[in-house]
Amino acid sequence: MKRAPFRDQAGVAKYRHEVLAVVLRADPGPTTKLQVLARSREHEPFAGKPALPSGPVEVDESMEDAMSRHLAGQLGLAELAHREQLATYSDPERDPFERTIATAYLGLVPCDNEQPLVPEAVWIDVADLPEMAFDHHRVVESALDRLRGKFSYTNIAFALAPAEFTMATLRGIYEAALGHDVDVTNLSRVLRRRGQIERVGTHAESGARGGRPPSTWRFTADKFQVTDPFAALGPGRAPIT
Repeated sequence: MKRAPFRDQAGVAKYRHEVLAVVLRADPGPTTKLQVLARSREHEPFAGKPALPSGPVEVDESMEDAMSRHLAGQLGLAELAHREQLATYSDPERDPFERTIATAYLGLVPCDNEQPLVPEAVWIDVADLPEMAFDHHRVVESALDRLRGKFSYTNIAFALAPAEFTMATLRGIYEAALGHDVDVTNLSRVLRRRGQIERVGTHAESGARGGRPPSTWRFTADKFQVTDPFAALGPGRAPIT
């Protein structure tokens, strides 16, 4: 049974307002996979289902501060490479217990992030999302759409990449995020032309197939930038330049 909202003396309903965090990373295993951070709910509703980190906004804090507090307190995650507000979800039925309005944020951490998380934290492949609590599956899908769109015209990949990387590593991150193949030659050309990446040096060892050691690269900025507002990336074709 849904709990009735509290009303003030004027009869105005006071709703619970929470923040939701969709934190993504690129797992650089044998095949790079995009993953979302979650934990299993311990109580009803949706006990045992994976849920995004979330929690109420206190009267004396901003939503951004609330998100940072809940990420650190629930999962042990203290830092994000990038954060932006995603959307607000206000369906009266989204929480079966009480009327809850949620503002969701997209957060990104680099694949070499070594922040220790609590044992309850789990990384879930976004390509194989299980049934999630509340409307969290829908929130994750919205975050993926936002991320994929921004890969085309911004440098947002810096927040998923390690400090230094080969182009093969960066291609894996792009492919995991976009969900389709990316030509590494075109990717390198476009990002260099836009001034997003710069060469650092070469690996001490040759690549898997031998030959000349691959070059290492880094992003020229560690802050979000719009670099080409008219560009687009799509499956089966090179980036539009």
